[in-house]
Amino acid sequence: MDAPEGHLERELEYHEKLYGGFAQQHFARPAVRALRRHMAERILKLTGAGRRARVLSLGCGIGDTELLIAPQVGEVVGVDLSPAAVRQARADAERLKVKNARFEQGSFAEGRFDAVMAIFFLHHLSEGDLAELPARVKGALAPGGAFYSLDPSRRRLSGKIGRLLIPGLMKKYQTPDERELDAETTCAAFRAAGFEARVEMYDFVSSPLAGLFPGWRAGYRAARWADDCVLRVPGVRAWGSNFEVVARVR
Repeated sequence: MDAPEGHLERELEYHEKLYGGFAQQHFARPAVRALRRHMAERILKLTGAGRRARVLSLGCGIGDTELLIAPQVGEVVGVDLSPAAVRQARADAERLKVKNARFEQGSFAEGRFDAVMAIFFLHHLSEGDLAELPARVKGALAPGGAFYSLDPSRRRLSGKIGRLLIPGLMKKYQTPDERELDAETTCAAFRAAGFEARVEMYDFVSSPLAGLFPGWRAGYRAARWADDCVLRVPGVRAWGSNFEVVARVR
């Protein structure tokens, strides 16, 4: 796969630091946990993954969303390039006594899956890797299987405001190479690979609020309610913060 020089090394260095301490504390905060529970419910609903489903998670990090999904499916396999992330995910699975979640260091996994998910992962890939991913996902999906991704939108209003008002804080949560993605262009790549794919907007302020105020669960819940209302407005929806791609093989 084609990638800019040093891209992978920079991404790995950033995430080793992230998963070496900050992520465990941050992701355990009430608002972030509520966000992750919403993500888990959303993924199960949109992919249709049921009790016997095998689910592959790309860029699983410390597995906090995966461990919420695991009790609802047959098996979850999470892969991540960061050794620190995989160690923490395995430790949390053992601590929580989750037997059907497996975490591996790497970029993909062998076998066939009923669902493949990628949470805030695609926007970390190089252009070349992102172009090749739909075909690779297609080869990993069982008949009737589904793909789900969640990534920041290039048109996000919250990003424009954040870069204007709090540029230093915005950079804290970004790697040097990550970027916001165009929702329709990303979706079109999956259609070109033989998927029936669509875009959904996930939120406006609830995810950014959980990141900025991770201890404020009530604030997150109020923001989530507001997001669900605003996302029903067609002309406004396009300016949402994060978009989902939901794809099935034709």
